[in-house]
Amino acid sequence: MRLAVIGYGARIRGVLKYVQQANPECKVTAVVDIRKDKVLNDTEGSGEIRLFETPEEMLEQEKPDGVLIGPRCSLHTEMALKVLPSGIPLYLEKPVATTMEDALRLKRGFEACPSPVIVSFPLRVTSIVKLVKEIIDSGKIGTVEHVQAVNNVPYGGVYFHNWYRDENETGGLFLQKATHDFDYINHVLGLRPVSVCAMTSKQIFKGTKPAGLRCLDCGENKTCAESTVGTPMEQEWPYCAFAEDTGNEDSGSALIRYETGMHVSYSQNFFARQKAGSRGARFLGYKGTVEFDFTTGVVKVFMHHTPRVETYEIDAAEDHFGGDAALAENFVNMIRGTEESVSTLDDGLLSALLCLKARESALTGTFQTIDWT
Repeated sequence: MRLAVIGYGARIRGVLKYVQQANPECKVTAVVDIRKDKVLNDTEGSGEIRLFETPEEMLEQEKPDGVLIGPRCSLHTEMALKVLPSGIPLYLEKPVATTMEDALRLKRGFEACPSPVIVSFPLRVTSIVKLVKEIIDSGKIGTVEHVQAVNNVPYGGVYFHNWYRDENETGGLFLQKATHDFDYINHVLGLRPVSVCAMTSKQIFKGTKPAGLRCLDCGENKTCAESTVGTPMEQEWPYCAFAEDTGNEDSGSALIRYETGMHVSYSQNFFARQKAGSRGARFLGYKGTVEFDFTTGVVKVFMHHTPRVETYEIDAAEDHFGGDAALAENFVNMIRGTEESVSTLDDGLLSALLCLKARESALTGTFQTIDWT
């Protein structure tokens, strides 16, 4: 299977590792990326790979069996719209759009060219989320009538030290992180969100250090808790997190109402560290509660009317708790024509819409309706 990549960054290289594990016959034969020297260096020894200036040129000359899109986030929509008319199976990185305009363009483009697409939402296919959904679908806890979800990100510095700090690229941290959580919650519930209100704060990663200051050039890099000097991330995370050009909120929360009238509370944070990191949710029904945490791999079921607690332990797996490997296998089988996408572009568009509406709510202090009007 011949694969083409648009945006040959670290994330897509990680995905390709799992694609090639799923089927060693998958080979990257074409790359579209403006960083030609870096691509050549990263692909040295991996066989003949042709570099192209544009997706159009690549699609015309290479005719790949599958395409993976993973440039910076603001380009996801633009690149997807170039590939969709080809009908070639597509692996699209999240977020699928970073603005409402792009989300609408992508929605219209997909309606006109409904090609096979898998969106990079690995959490929904992890063993731990599958177990939670299985328990809920069994009726053990009754219908879910409330959800409390949290994501305390222990590696949050990445969003303030490198290109992620540019909100024009990221679209804000609902689109960067909550998009995953909103997706697995939507998937588990099987319900449609109808409205959202949200709030964000920037209390830590702000300051008066000069714009563009690098940790390496700062006189406080020996004492600053966020300094990357002398760490493995010195080159990848070079900028001062307390400079005046440091973008992105460092915490955010959302309340989401669903079509049945029940609601979800979600909160994320980017300055928790070490063992304070956690990511998971509580799904509450009248009969019982299901609770899980990705960081511990533990699922608990608390029965409400009997003194019984069930505990399940899921072995930890690398890279999004095993979800990346599951998505990669699904992508390979999409190319073969033996499976449909387990994480569709419709799912990606709904999550992006929810994040965009949450961002708008936080900016305006208003409730936002989750629709495309």
